[in-house]
Amino acid sequence: QVQLVESGGGLVQPGGSLRLSCAASGSIFKIKAMGWYRQAPGKERELVALITSSSTTDYADSVKGRFTISRDNAKNTVYLQMNSLRPEDTAVYYCKMTTIFNTNYWGQGTQVTVSS
Repeated sequence: QVQLVESGGGLVQPGGSLRLSCAASGSIFKIKAMGWYRQAPGKERELVALITSSSTTDYADSVKGRFTISRDNAKNTVYLQMNSLRPEDTAVYYCKMTTIFNTNYWGQGTQVTVSS
C-alpha cells in the first residue's frame, strides 16, 4: 500500500509564496515521475509541474517562472515552491506518483487559496 501525504497549503495574499510537500510511503517501487496537479471549482484537474527520476522537469505555461518543482529521492518527497501567487492559482493541489510499471498514486489534496 502506497500513501502520499501532502502538506503546506493555506491562505496567502496575491504575490505571496507557499511551499507544498508530498511524502510517499509504503510499498514503493521505483518511481518514474512525481508531479503536482490542481483542480479549481468547476474545472478539470490539470498538470502544474512534473519531475522525472532523472530530474527532468515540465511546467504548465501558466506557472512557468513562478513555480519550481524539486524532489528528494532519499526521502521519496517532492516539493512545489510557488512564488508570485495569483488568485487564479486558487485550487486543490494534488500530488501524483507514477511508478516504472505506470501505476499511479494520488494524494488526498491540499487547498491553496490566494486572496486578499
